[in-house]
Amino acid sequence: MAGPVVGLILAGGLGRRMGGVDKTLLPLGGRPILARITERLRPQCGAGLALSANGDPARFSDAFDGPVLPDPVPDLPGPLAGILAGLEHGAGLPGVTHVLSVPGDAPFLPEDLVPRLAASLGPAPVAVAASGGRSHYTAALWSVALRDDLRAWLAAGERRVGAFIARHGASVVDWPVAPVDPFLNLNAPEDFACAEGIVQSRSSS
Repeated sequence: MAGPVVGLILAGGLGRRMGGVDKTLLPLGGRPILARITERLRPQCGAGLALSANGDPARFSDAFDGPVLPDPVPDLPGPLAGILAGLEHGAGLPGVTHVLSVPGDAPFLPEDLVPRLAASLGPAPVAVAASGGRSHYTAALWSVALRDDLRAWLAAGERRVGAFIARHGASVVDWPVAPVDPFLNLNAPEDFACAEGIVQSRSSS
């Protein structure tokens, strides 16, 4: 079972299909996606939230009041670098044994994400969320004890999140996709249009 958990929002993607913007800052139903994610995570993450992002952290100041963590390794190797930053951050906080990572473009995350993942851990150092028959490798609960091996993995040129998880083994927890897949990622304009419809239907119900 995990102790106090740090929530890590992965916002280091380049957002190419959205014109190279910070997707977490784009509005959805009149509010930044980042605000919707933090609203979901704060009650679940007793050790606070952090944001994984490179570049000027000041651009997030209006939407996020926690630490912004740059990649601790060079050459933008992808989400594993952000996860490493989160593990190193969590390891420096009292009592923290695990970090929850989530993608920064998933505004409908489950309100029971941390407790269900934590309950599934057993001896595994990672618990991964799944829906619709698909594992979501960046929506996962990670032991901070993985940080040294992850740093070595990245130094060896490895980049694949799924391969690192397979190296250590993980429990998998499944969520239903109806009425809305809680791990819906907003990768393209059509995804945003779908999400706007979901937000509108919820606000009118």
